[in-house]
Amino acid sequence: MATQTQQPPVLHLAELTAAQFIDIWKHFDADGNGYIEGKELENFIKELESARRGSGGVDPSQAAFKEKMKEFMANFDKNADGRIEMSELAQLLPTEENFLLCFREFVGSSSEFMTAWRKYDSDRSGYIESNELKGFLSDLLKKANRNYDDKKLTEYTKTILRMFDLNNDGKLGLSEMARLLPVNENFLLKFEGIRITVKEFDALFAFYDKDGNGYIDEQELDALLKDLCDRNKMDTSSTGLGGYKKSIMAISDGGKLFRTELEIVLCRDSEL
Repeated sequence: MATQTQQPPVLHLAELTAAQFIDIWKHFDADGNGYIEGKELENFIKELESARRGSGGVDPSQAAFKEKMKEFMANFDKNADGRIEMSELAQLLPTEENFLLCFREFVGSSSEFMTAWRKYDSDRSGYIESNELKGFLSDLLKKANRNYDDKKLTEYTKTILRMFDLNNDGKLGLSEMARLLPVNENFLLKFEGIRITVKEFDALFAFYDKDGNGYIDEQELDALLKDLCDRNKMDTSSTGLGGYKKSIMAISDGGKLFRTELEIVLCRDSEL
C-alpha cells in the first residue's frame, strides 16, 4: 500500500499558490531534468483526467486516453518538443497571480533580460547569487511597470530558487533563469541543440579574436554566429541572427564581447 508521501498532489483546477504549483511540478518531474516527459507525462495527464472527471482512475491503454494526450500536447506543448516544461504547465495550472506567466509576459525582450542579468552577474561567471535574485526579479518587473509588495516578491524569489537551484549551491545559472523568457525571446534555446565543447569554443573564439585581446566586436560576433550555424547545418536565413546578436551584445562591455561572456551563451560545458 502506498504511503501518503508517495501520493500525487491533488490536481484541483483552481488558483494555486506558487509553492503548491512547485510541489505538483516536482512530483511529476521525477528525474528533475526540468521537463515532464515519457511516463511522467502519462502519469500527469492520467491524474489530471481523474481530477477533472472525479473518477478513481484512467486506463492509459485506452484509445480515448491516447487521444486526450494528443490533444493536451497540441494545446500546451508550445515549442512542439514532445515534452512539457514548467512555463507550459503554468498555462494549465494557474498559480496565485500566475507568477510564471507574469514574468513571461512582462520581462520584456531578451536584450532587456540580459541587461538586467549583466548588472547582477558582475564577475561574468554565468551565475547570480541567490541573495541577489530578489533584486534581479524586482528590476525586471519595474522595467515592465509591474510593482509587487515586498511579501509577494519574496514569495516569488523563494519559488524561483526552488525551481532552479536544484543542487542548493546558492547560485542560479543564466541558461536556467532564461526560461522565464517567452520561448520566442529565449535566444539561448536556439543554440540548445548545439553540442559545442570548451575546446571547440576556444578554437572558434581564437579564430575571430585575431589580435588576441580577449574580446570580439559586433561584426566579428555576426561572422562567428554564422560560422557556428553553418557548422551545425542551421539555416541562417530563418534563425533570426540579428535578434540573437542584439541579445548577446547586451552583456557586452561597451561593444566589447569578452570570451567569458560569450562562453556563457554558446558553450554548454560552461553551464555544468
